[in-house]
Amino acid sequence: MAARASDRPRVRVAAIIIIDDSIVLVRQRRTAAPYYLLPGGGVDTGETLANALVREVAEETGLQCTPVRPIFINDTISPARDRHLVNITFLTEVTGGSILDQPLDTSIEAVEVVPISRLTELDFRPAIARQIQDAYATGFTAPTSYLGSIWTPETGHQS
Repeated sequence: MAARASDRPRVRVAAIIIIDDSIVLVRQRRTAAPYYLLPGGGVDTGETLANALVREVAEETGLQCTPVRPIFINDTISPARDRHLVNITFLTEVTGGSILDQPLDTSIEAVEVVPISRLTELDFRPAIARQIQDAYATGFTAPTSYLGSIWTPETGHQS
């Protein structure tokens, strides 16, 4: 999701949802080629990070989840510095629901369950596929880490 032009950063939460050895992703197409994101979205004023995460995951995937803990934090700052997102990525547990055939969010083409081993093959944004694979390999036991500023140009694959 692209942040609105603003004089302050927008906060976005995202969910790592593991099913067996796979991860739940949403496929979006805002340009000619699709790209993949973790389910999630913007935090509304007065909304907690946890409540925003639960709401966004349900809207985008149909799954009910509970946040376990933050895994990664990163910035996404456009080269023109007119868009700035602070991304907080949570490990989550599925507590109910089922994956939607047709997501409610019209910018989402599909919800896909992708093997974790394939993450680096995708145009994945922000480009944290390798970090997710590494965290998965260690059972998500490492402390929360700040990944810095990660920007993916609209025209290319970066991981």
